[in-house]
Amino acid sequence: MFAPSTLFMLVLLGIGLIAKNQSLIIAVVVLLLIKWVGLGDKAFPLLQQKGIHIGVTIITIAVLVPIVTGQIGFKELVEATRSSYAWIALGAGIFVAIIAANGVELLQNDPHITAALVFGTILAVALFNGVAVGPLIGAGIAYMAMRIVSFFTSMGG
Repeated sequence: MFAPSTLFMLVLLGIGLIAKNQSLIIAVVVLLLIKWVGLGDKAFPLLQQKGIHIGVTIITIAVLVPIVTGQIGFKELVEATRSSYAWIALGAGIFVAIIAANGVELLQNDPHITAALVFGTILAVALFNGVAVGPLIGAGIAYMAMRIVSFFTSMGG
C-alpha cells in the first residue's frame, strides 16, 4: 500500500505527534506533501544539496534579529566582555562553528554516516525535545573523533 519511505515518514510523523515536536511534524508533513504532489524529483535534490546552507542562513537571521532591532548593540558587547561566561560563550561559539564546518563536508560525502546522524537527530528531536541542528554539529563532532581515531591508529601501525 505505502512505499517503505512513506511508511518510514508516517512512523516519524507518529513519533512527532506523540512527542509533540512541532518541528518534526512540520518537516515530515512538508516533505510528504512535496512527494505526493509530484514535486519531489525537483525539490528533493535541491533540499538535499542546499537545505543545510538554507537552514544555517535562517538560523543566522534569527540570531541577528536582536542586533537589527537594537536590543543588542556595541554597549552590550562591551559589557559582555567583562563576564567570564561571555568569554566561555565566545570560545564555545568559535569551537562549534569550526566543528560544524567539517560536519558539512562529512554530511555531503558519506551517506553511511549521514544516515546514522540523521536517525540520531530524529530520536533526539522526537524523544528528548532536541533541536534539529544535531546532524551538522554531530557530523562535525564525528569528523573530529574520526580524525583523532585515525591519528592514533596510524601511530600504532
